[in-house]
Amino acid sequence: MRNPWAQSGNYRTRYEQDVTIFANYREIVSVVLLLVALGLLPLWLERSQVLVLNFIFIYAIAVLGLNITTGYAGLISVGQAAFVGVGAYTAALTAPYLPFWLTVPMGGLVAAGIGWIVGLPSLRVKHLYLALATLAFQEIFVWSVGRMPALAQGAAIPVEMRNFLGYEINFRNHNFFWYYVILLVLVLMVIAWRNLLRGKYGRALIAVRDNDRAADAMGMDPGRTKLLAFALGAFYGGIAGGLLAYFQRAVVIEEFTLAKSVTFLAMAIVGGLGTVVGSLLGPAFIEYLRLWMERLSEAIKHNPSVQQVIPAGVDLASALLPLAFGLVIVLFLIFEPRGLYNWWRLIRSYFRTWPFKY
Repeated sequence: MRNPWAQSGNYRTRYEQDVTIFANYREIVSVVLLLVALGLLPLWLERSQVLVLNFIFIYAIAVLGLNITTGYAGLISVGQAAFVGVGAYTAALTAPYLPFWLTVPMGGLVAAGIGWIVGLPSLRVKHLYLALATLAFQEIFVWSVGRMPALAQGAAIPVEMRNFLGYEINFRNHNFFWYYVILLVLVLMVIAWRNLLRGKYGRALIAVRDNDRAADAMGMDPGRTKLLAFALGAFYGGIAGGLLAYFQRAVVIEEFTLAKSVTFLAMAIVGGLGTVVGSLLGPAFIEYLRLWMERLSEAIKHNPSVQQVIPAGVDLASALLPLAFGLVIVLFLIFEPRGLYNWWRLIRSYFRTWPFKY
């Protein structure tokens, strides 16, 4: 019998082996070591660095949902920020009456219900027309929230949680407490994502994405599959929104605009559509790119010699961030359409096959 710890290459002989979560024991050990490292990481980080990681984890949950809708089912959605907003506002409205471990799932369920409704146009249209339908929902959400007195007309709604099971949450430990909460939720959502998509529903999503008429001929229901994809994607967005509301201690409409939806789409493209690893790498790359561009913009603003070179009337510092975003998306689409995940796949493949035991 072959040593399972020395597995390399792909020599699966049964279908059950082909749909396992982990390919071999080394992957299990790698994931356990990664989780231990993430659990210990805040011990060496400052509050500001933990703050960035919290945003990356929250955005990763939202991008996981977008990857179900767009990456797996092939349904273009530019309204993911609105689904995140639905979850955030649901958590904000129910937080005074319910504990957070109920308000966050409730935000996901409400977002899933709205996602099901928003997905109805996918039964008749696709591609650019479907993208415009989700764009319309995004704009309707922002317009509606901005005019509803119950939602403070888009102004900040406080969401406070000062105590959890006797543990006091204050200014000093706020980021660290939510780091572990968000990380736990992210791990659970990733496990659910993997289990859902490796089964019949995942295969149905891929079949509908590749050819919905062929999927219909094979006995699948393309309409119900598309609605399921929108509902699941919105559910993930709603969960991310609920966590975002508690972490930021407030909900404000500026966090859920079209620009944020485009950013989520950029994270999914840069990370790699339809992949778990890409859903984590994309938000990390875009979030750190934003930080670096902001620092570079500040350096340009306060550097007189650089300001003299820039033509009068050109605000290069303000244009740097959108310019970098657009350039990164175009470059990835041209040179690496499979995103950062493809680099990870090549590295993993090298170590999996090395030193070519079989």
